[in-house]
Amino acid sequence: MFRMNHQIDNGRLVPAFKAFVRHRLFIPIAFLSFLLLLNIFINPGFLRISLGRDSSGNPVLIGNIINILNNATELVILAIGMTLVTASSKGQDISVGATVAIVGGVVMRVLCGSETQPAVLHASVFVALLLGCLAGMACGAFNGILVSKFNIQPMVATLILFTAGRSIGSMAMGGLKPKAVSSFGYYGNFIPGFPIPTPILITIAMVTVTCLALKKTNLGLYTKAVGINDKASSLNGLNPARIKFMTFVILGFCVGIAGFVQSSRVQTVNPYTIVPSIEMDVILAVALGGNSLGGGKFNMTGSIIGAYTIQTLTSMLTTLNVNTNAVPVFKAVIIIMLVAIQTPVVKSFFSNMDVFSKRAVSDGKERC
Repeated sequence: MFRMNHQIDNGRLVPAFKAFVRHRLFIPIAFLSFLLLLNIFINPGFLRISLGRDSSGNPVLIGNIINILNNATELVILAIGMTLVTASSKGQDISVGATVAIVGGVVMRVLCGSETQPAVLHASVFVALLLGCLAGMACGAFNGILVSKFNIQPMVATLILFTAGRSIGSMAMGGLKPKAVSSFGYYGNFIPGFPIPTPILITIAMVTVTCLALKKTNLGLYTKAVGINDKASSLNGLNPARIKFMTFVILGFCVGIAGFVQSSRVQTVNPYTIVPSIEMDVILAVALGGNSLGGGKFNMTGSIIGAYTIQTLTSMLTTLNVNTNAVPVFKAVIIIMLVAIQTPVVKSFFSNMDVFSKRAVSDGKERC
């Protein structure tokens, strides 16, 4: 009786385990878990979170996990928008880093005016956030028009802002590098008396809004339909150009939030050095999350996990004192391996191996 129950349990567990391994989230979750275990091996106190004090004596949470969650804010927010753009347009926006510089320039000009170090803010932070988001959405609309109306390949269309965006950000600040008052830093660091970093709260809000939008609206369904086959979707009453345009505007909004957070971290913006190469990290996060870069179906959870995985890898390399110039090389090698594992060629290879092994077992049983 015990043996029969054991066989039944194995019969249920093995298929469930195989289904989990084949799931698109398995690789990003497994790699993130591997990185966390590796960090624990390097530093046994890696997961420790404690309550400390900042320079002003306010209580704040400190620890490696808090730092990863905090530093990944911009990457997570941009990955949300990039996932929708990739799914609908079958391409990527490589101008998000330059657009962050534009948003940062607008935010600083609104808050500081033409002064380099103003004693007070020239406008409310809410107005700066609103105008920054509008600037990001305008850039997204510009890219969206080129892609949806003129049918330009996304990477080519966004190459315009990729090239000129940082200079536009500098022009938005009048060629100056103003520094806002310290109170503006609350949104990129800590609110006095509240121990959790503000960017983490902003990330939670953005992820929650995204989940509700995908669950309560047809945004996700329409995006997938257009990405899989825009001609078929148009025959079913959808407007592919409008949906592609909308996803670029949504990405522009995400860039506006990310640019606001980034400029608040140090209360200033250098358009030429802000978030260097973040567009590559965002695209890698989307790919690492199991999403097809050729459009169609997407998994937002996978993109978010991919963003945290990229940030965990970056933090680990920094902890190991890897040269800053060499960090992209290590990241590239590891990411290439992970993305290659998820390609259809590799998956079909392992599927064929599984089929061959089953045939060999069955042949062995028949001979016995």
